[in-house]
Amino acid sequence: MTANPGPAGDGGGPAVSRQEFDAMFAAVRTWGRWAPADRGAWNRVTADHVRRATATVRSGTVVPLALPWNTRAGPDNRRPALHHMTDLGDVESPEPSTYKDFIAADYHGKGVTHLDALSHIAYQGQLYDGRTAHEVVDAAGARFGTVSALGCLVTRGVLLDLPAVLGVRWLEPGQAVHAADVIAAEQALGVVIGEGDAVLLRSGHVRRRAELGAWDPDTGSAGFHVDAVPLLAERGVALIGGDGDSDVRPSPVEGVHSPVHALAVAAMGVPLLDNLDLEALSAAAAEAGRHAFLLVVAPLNIPAGTGSPVTPVAVL
Repeated sequence: MTANPGPAGDGGGPAVSRQEFDAMFAAVRTWGRWAPADRGAWNRVTADHVRRATATVRSGTVVPLALPWNTRAGPDNRRPALHHMTDLGDVESPEPSTYKDFIAADYHGKGVTHLDALSHIAYQGQLYDGRTAHEVVDAAGARFGTVSALGCLVTRGVLLDLPAVLGVRWLEPGQAVHAADVIAAEQALGVVIGEGDAVLLRSGHVRRRAELGAWDPDTGSAGFHVDAVPLLAERGVALIGGDGDSDVRPSPVEGVHSPVHALAVAAMGVPLLDNLDLEALSAAAAEAGRHAFLLVVAPLNIPAGTGSPVTPVAVL
């Protein structure tokens, strides 16, 4: 396999010029393909896809894939989520007493498991389907590509467990996963990515953080190299996710901090799941001897939202 750490700062190599990146963007773009457009690649998932996905369930093992709600500041959680009590049952009232709390999160970061809707990412000022970002997103929220337009997704999930394939505890920050690595992982894990699938990349980020401590994943994280995206586009995936945010960092594309985000969301109409906890799923998949499963993603119904905190669930 080729998923080896490149020299520091190269994003796992090889470097991709802006001209090459723009050509790749044009090649994977699916603008004008679906209606409604703001569901993007989720239009691929039909009732038949859902029925086939449910057929993958054998043991009935349910695995939640979200991180704990993180209220502690750190190098990977600069805007911590909020949680406090608003009612401790001490207000005089008829029985029963009540206990209430408040939560909030600036969730598009590294500390909260969340879904990126199609209004979250623009490239060269354009959202998915060629919508001009500043015309459809303002201080009141988004009017195209909202998370409420996406709704829920029930489809087949595929776990690309790269540390398990490579026989390592985790991929190091900056280690890129290339197209050849995806194909080799399919062969090693006995699974083939197909149309409408959700592809989840485990790099071992959560395990590394637990054992070595937090770091700033904006400056170094394992993830997909952009050369893996055309393969995922060819396979017709509906969702990409990972225990990072899918992008290898440092970015291999000069001047584009999150090139996989740009290709997936803005070009392909493929939402992203960021900051998953895939450790329990890795263990469950290894025990079951299979890396395909039923995946359920149910974001909050936020009419103008660019995404949502979410707890995806895998069922084996």
